[in-house]
Amino acid sequence: MKQYLKKNGLKLGIIVLVVALIAGVGTYFLKGNAGLIQNISGAVKTPVQRIVSSLSGWLEGVYGYVYEYDELKAENERLRSELTQAKQEARDGYEAVEENERLRTLLGFAKKHSDMTLESAKIVSWTSSNWAHSFTISKGSNAGIEVGDCVITEYGVLVGQVTELGSNWAVVSTVIDINTDIGAFVSNNGSSGLVVGDFALMQDGYAKLTYLADGAQIFAGDEVVTSGSGGAFPQGLVIGTVEEVQAEAGGQIEYGLVRPGCDLDSLVQVFIVKDFEVVE
Repeated sequence: MKQYLKKNGLKLGIIVLVVALIAGVGTYFLKGNAGLIQNISGAVKTPVQRIVSSLSGWLEGVYGYVYEYDELKAENERLRSELTQAKQEARDGYEAVEENERLRTLLGFAKKHSDMTLESAKIVSWTSSNWAHSFTISKGSNAGIEVGDCVITEYGVLVGQVTELGSNWAVVSTVIDINTDIGAFVSNNGSSGLVVGDFALMQDGYAKLTYLADGAQIFAGDEVVTSGSGGAFPQGLVIGTVEEVQAEAGGQIEYGLVRPGCDLDSLVQVFIVKDFEVVE
């Protein structure tokens, strides 16, 4: 209806005007005549005037409706835009609060580990390959980051290690990546071993605790931390928890399924350990 009036409103207006002019001319020429012609003129003029008046009122109402509709539509679009902007500002504010909370937590961790030099970075993308579990961060060599640097959360939980590097980006392979190789020990009993990546386990979100010392025993619930051997990782960083103990095909050698100490998929910000004091 609105579109029809926009296209044909002018035509309707012209028709109404013509009818009004005919009625006016007829009245002018007939007003001096008497008798039958005058009666006919009066009979015709009155209904025509009513029609013209009704049409004029109807057109004014319709055009008023069209105008108000367009105004309401424009206001609706403006309100939608303002709502979208408000939602974005709310998200930005929430993210800023979360980041501040992470930095406060990291500050507490850094005070306890004053030997570490830390650099914060945002995660910008995750690797889509089925053969790797890694992500790209927003900083690189320009920030003093090097290949081999370990990456942690604000709580000091090990996330992974820098494996590729650019001037303003770096790739971090997580603790469940198939190329993972971390010296570790079980904090509950001191048993040493290696946390390594395994393709099948990576798909389920686990790493493998293996190469345990002879006679070592591990149990579900044991916490696994970095041993510091090799100098690639600071000593005592939480890697994860033994979720389950299994045996190799021969049934003689046990290994543990290690669930990472943080939810890797929910990370948005990490902290790179650029330097630390090696414990002899």
